[in-house]
Amino acid sequence: MDEMHEYVERSEGQRGEDPPVTGVASRRVEPGREEEFEDWVSGILGAVKGFPGYLGSDVLRPKSAEEGEYRILYRFDHTSNLERWEESEERRRWLDRAEPLVQEQTVGRLTGLETWFTLPAKAGQPAPPRYKMAVVTWLAVFPTVLIIFTLFGPLLNLLPTVLRTLLFTLTMVTLMTYLIMPRMTRLFSFWLYPDD
Repeated sequence: MDEMHEYVERSEGQRGEDPPVTGVASRRVEPGREEEFEDWVSGILGAVKGFPGYLGSDVLRPKSAEEGEYRILYRFDHTSNLERWEESEERRRWLDRAEPLVQEQTVGRLTGLETWFTLPAKAGQPAPPRYKMAVVTWLAVFPTVLIIFTLFGPLLNLLPTVLRTLLFTLTMVTLMTYLIMPRMTRLFSFWLYPDD
């Protein structure tokens, strides 16, 4: 297996802080070892659940056997808690088990908005420029807010301010993270990643 390359991408201004963070691991699986790798994924995700600050994981599987690249995202409440997991003997043991199953792997971190602007095929690349992330985010937020207010505005106005704000922000963040931004990133990938 190729040597594992680890890199860290941090947002400017956050180096002295302990922000929430998403760990990103891209792994290209040896052909024919997919079932064993799926068992490995279940095992390592079961292990990470016991670590402080763990918030959840997502597994993006390859669309075809030829692609063969899995992407695992695991979220922590603080960078220090992710580092505790990354430096643990438990994680080291699981990485050792993956050695015969994986051709190559890249491991990194994302904080802030750049977690919305990553594609499975570009897991090792830096996030796009901030102005591009701002433009695409605005293009996603404006129509989403307009639709929510148009459809549910009268109902939301019946609620107390705190509850109304809670429901609105919960809906927006969930929609943006799981539904809208992954599609917007793919749609605008020609502009966000123009060199490919």
